[in-house]
Amino acid sequence: MGHVDRCFAREPRHQHVVIMNSQELDNLTTENQQLKQQLTELKQQLMTAQKMSSVGELASSITHEFNNILTTVINYAKLGMRHRTDEMRDKAFDKILAAGQRASKITTGMLSYARSRGDRREPMQIKQLVDDILVLVEKDLHVHRIECRVDVQGDPYAEVNASQVQQVLLNLIINARQAMEPGGVLTVGIVEDSEQQMAEISVQDTGSGIPAETLPHIFEKFYSTKSVDGQGQGGTGLGLALCKDVIESHRGRIRVETAIGHGTRFTIKLPLVAKPSFRRDSNSEVPAQRAG
Repeated sequence: MGHVDRCFAREPRHQHVVIMNSQELDNLTTENQQLKQQLTELKQQLMTAQKMSSVGELASSITHEFNNILTTVINYAKLGMRHRTDEMRDKAFDKILAAGQRASKITTGMLSYARSRGDRREPMQIKQLVDDILVLVEKDLHVHRIECRVDVQGDPYAEVNASQVQQVLLNLIINARQAMEPGGVLTVGIVEDSEQQMAEISVQDTGSGIPAETLPHIFEKFYSTKSVDGQGQGGTGLGLALCKDVIESHRGRIRVETAIGHGTRFTIKLPLVAKPSFRRDSNSEVPAQRAG
């Protein structure tokens, strides 16, 4: 009975209530807005740093490719100057034209990837986004003896920030290449899922797969199983975390399927949009204005 009395006699806990005046509340609101702005700016800087890191991964192979193109142009220009026959000059011009077109595709892909669009989004053809990235990695894959296959089903469009989505694709492709030994196969798939109204992009490798204990953590910031290489590339643990942030900001989702010894497949899903309509104006095609 005495024990019960002691329980009821226990003093109530004191509750501390903090009361702020309007000035203090305004100051906190201002500080909160400033912190949000700083966070947005830091995220943008992080995206830029990750983009430059990806470009660094490809710099050597792209430079080598351009050197080959220039060598082709110079050699066939010399050949055309030495041999005055129409046949030899036509051959030289054809080779020079092909080399120039190859260089144009690479620079177009690089400019598309490097161009800053802020957070502006517009309807884009998924295949074009993928093609612009594949032309950048083609030489790198060849150097590492990785076969690249592309499987396209349909012609999906999505409203995206092209540079951001291409950064995701480049990151996934570089990861896939690094996961494979020479002789591996990289498969990039594009699917227009009309039933679910989704555009799908998949990046699949034939590498070693992701261990079960690692899989739950791969999208966590600063989690990485890679070590930094001789060029300072890799090992930050930010690549896949940024991929997830970008895709989710586009109202999409990213998933991973893996099997030890059989490879890994990342699949991105983005909401489908209608293909932009074009109207002809002054002998050029321009996008038609949207209704409303």
